[in-house]
Amino acid sequence: MAGLIPFNKKRNDLMNLGFNDFSNMLDDFFSASGLPFERSLRHDTFKVDIKDEADKYVIEAEVPGVKKEDIQVTIDDGRLNLSVKHESVSEEEGSKYIHRERRMSQMSRSILLKDVSEEGAQAKLEDGVLTLILPKKENLDTSKRIMIE
Repeated sequence: MAGLIPFNKKRNDLMNLGFNDFSNMLDDFFSASGLPFERSLRHDTFKVDIKDEADKYVIEAEVPGVKKEDIQVTIDDGRLNLSVKHESVSEEEGSKYIHRERRMSQMSRSILLKDVSEEGAQAKLEDGVLTLILPKKENLDTSKRIMIE
């Protein structure tokens, strides 16, 4: 039905246990906005829920703080690809910078849904949740019986 493979090296690294929460707290405190979800956008992947309904899939992806212009959704040979590229640059007039940093985060998820149809697909972004409604192809029976001699 769906092949989801999230990968995050930080979660699997047992050597970093102990200081991650403290380090993340400091990162949140000293970040420009102080919003904890920005750390999530930098280090983790976004969360996805998939509902299999009779004639369609309903997919909800959490993308807080991301504009629809920063999201790309494609379907390629039964594989749904969700990509988010978020850049943050603060513009201040009259400032003479000695040091200036910009934030850029990029995440993607790929979900295998062999019986999904591109025709009639819908996408809507509301309150930080991307909702996709993807109709299923009709009568997709690709299995073949092999006769034994």
